[in-house]
Amino acid sequence: MLEIDGSQKSGSGTILRLSIALAGILGEPLHIYNIRKKRSEPGLRPQHLESVLTAAKICNANVKGAAIGSGELWFEPGEIEGGDIDAEIGTAGSIPMLVMTILPICAYAKHEVKLRISKGGTDIRNSPTTNYLKYVLLPTLERRGLNFSLTVERYGYYPKGMGEVLLEVQPSKKLTPLGLGEFGRLREINGISVCTFLADRRVAERQAEAAAKHLMAYGYKPQVQIVNDFSNPVQKGSSIVLWAETDSGVLLGGDAIGEIGKQSEVVGREAAENLTDEIVSEATVDIHLADMLVPYVALAEGSSTYLVRSMTDHLETNVWLAREVLGVEIDVSKSGKCYQITKA
Repeated sequence: MLEIDGSQKSGSGTILRLSIALAGILGEPLHIYNIRKKRSEPGLRPQHLESVLTAAKICNANVKGAAIGSGELWFEPGEIEGGDIDAEIGTAGSIPMLVMTILPICAYAKHEVKLRISKGGTDIRNSPTTNYLKYVLLPTLERRGLNFSLTVERYGYYPKGMGEVLLEVQPSKKLTPLGLGEFGRLREINGISVCTFLADRRVAERQAEAAAKHLMAYGYKPQVQIVNDFSNPVQKGSSIVLWAETDSGVLLGGDAIGEIGKQSEVVGREAAENLTDEIVSEATVDIHLADMLVPYVALAEGSSTYLVRSMTDHLETNVWLAREVLGVEIDVSKSGKCYQITKA
């Protein structure tokens, strides 16, 4: 049985997410305790609970201790079947975080997974936006042999949520390694700026214009798509994601979300600043993608390498956990302005 102390390293939900994913893939029982011990509200929150229960549906797991506020649970996985599955968060909890939990498991399913996630947040604070997953994570993993699609059917924001997405994953079973040791030359910058029931205030346009202004000051010429959305009449909101591609296959992202009292221009500039920091550092993955990729490179046969400008708590935690559970060698070393992550 895998015994995981959730208070180690970041003491955050990333330990729960990755532990559940790896246990499901390995087919090994998991006992995890001190869940989210270092967070202001420790234990399972609604999005964490639904992540566990959804993973259990995908791999036919028996679960004990899964309840709101629980700091300990047991997860005993069976076969990873796949099929049509529904998940419902019920708050503005992060849909992308749920996706990140179950996506590695889906790669090893017997059949295609069609997962509908409803009544959650697509674009909320302290989480990647759904469009970040779609335009940055998805193409990166497609190059590793994992094919999936993510369709936003209803955008959802804090505090009411009510977002809905459809995730469709084709089984892979064999992931290819990641070789991103060179930044290369910048080829293009694209983006998508979304607002829901805020078209009258030109929110999506203002976000895009502010982002473009910042990037053009550095000599870049971004192309940002404007989306005036009307999918969710109960919750207004906005987000923007930008991504840069180089001729060496590098894909870097930066996103930001709108909030009450936060000007659209600030949102756009924030996303542009996040992306500019990545480009200037000549990293080959951005700081958020860096921790998301750990399970995939850890499970892939062969050596992988990539450069990240900063070691975040989530990245350090995921590297530690992959070493502990899978016994793989993942080296972290300084390389110029960046840190080099190498899986032997």
